[in-house]
Amino acid sequence: MPLRVETVERLEDAARALQSNRNARLMGGGTLVMRGINAASPALDTLVVVRQPEKQISPSGARIEIGAGVTMSAIIGSQEVSFLAPAARMIGGPAVRAAATVAGNLFARPPFGEFTTALLALGANLVIAGTSAPVPIEEFLRDRGRDPSRVVLSISVPRPQDAAAFRFVKVTRVKPKGAPVFSIAAFVPTSGGRISGARIAISNMGPTPARAVGAERMLEGQALEEQAVGRACAAMLEGLQPITDEMASEWYRREVAPVHLRRMLMGRER
Repeated sequence: MPLRVETVERLEDAARALQSNRNARLMGGGTLVMRGINAASPALDTLVVVRQPEKQISPSGARIEIGAGVTMSAIIGSQEVSFLAPAARMIGGPAVRAAATVAGNLFARPPFGEFTTALLALGANLVIAGTSAPVPIEEFLRDRGRDPSRVVLSISVPRPQDAAAFRFVKVTRVKPKGAPVFSIAAFVPTSGGRISGARIAISNMGPTPARAVGAERMLEGQALEEQAVGRACAAMLEGLQPITDEMASEWYRREVAPVHLRRMLMGRER
C-alpha cells in the first residue's frame, strides 16, 4: 500500500488529522516513525508532516517551556536547559540527536525512552492539543497506549536551583551509545541539608519509565548519605516489574539497578 503524506501548518492541525485517521502517524524527527515505514507496517498509511513545529526553549518563572519540536542537539546547545544535556547526549549519535525531538521521545518504546526518564524525574507537565490544562507526565505515560492520536505541543520542567540536585545515568552494554539496559534519573533537592521532594525515575522496569516510589520514600527528609541511600536502594524496585529483552533479563535488571542508583546518588557513577 502506498504511503500518503499530509502536510499541515501547525501541531494543532496535526492533532485533527490524527484523530480522523487511526492509521496516520505524526512525523517529528522521524527516528521512531521511520522504523514503521521501513517495516511497511499495515497500521501506518498516512504520514502527517508539520511545517512549523514548536522549537523554542523559553524560561517561564521557575519553569522552562520546551517546544515539542526541540531536538536533542538543541537541548545540548542551550544554556537554559543545560541540566538536561547529560540525558540528551545519551540519545544515539550526532545524526540521531540532530533529528530526535523531545516530544517524540515521549512515545519511545522499551528499551528506549532515556530522555523521558529524565522528564519524569523532574516532574514535567505536558501541554497537549485539545486540552485546557497541563497534563502531568505520569498521567500521560499511564494513558499513552490508549490514545496514540494525542499531540504534545510543549513540555514544562522546573529549573533546578542547584545543578547537583538532578542526576542522570544510562547503563548500556555497548559504550557509549548502545540501547540502554535501563536509565535512572533522580531529582533530589535539599532544604536545610535534608532531601525535600525526591523524585527518582527508571526505565525498562515496565512498559514506560516509572517512578521508584520506594526509594523516594526512603530518601525523603534524610541527608544524602550512605545509610539513607542504602535504604533507598533496597526499596527502589518496590512495585516495579523489570522487563526481559535482548539487552538483559528481569533478574539482571533487578540485581544491578540498585548498584547504579547507589553509585549515582553518592556521586560515584560515570
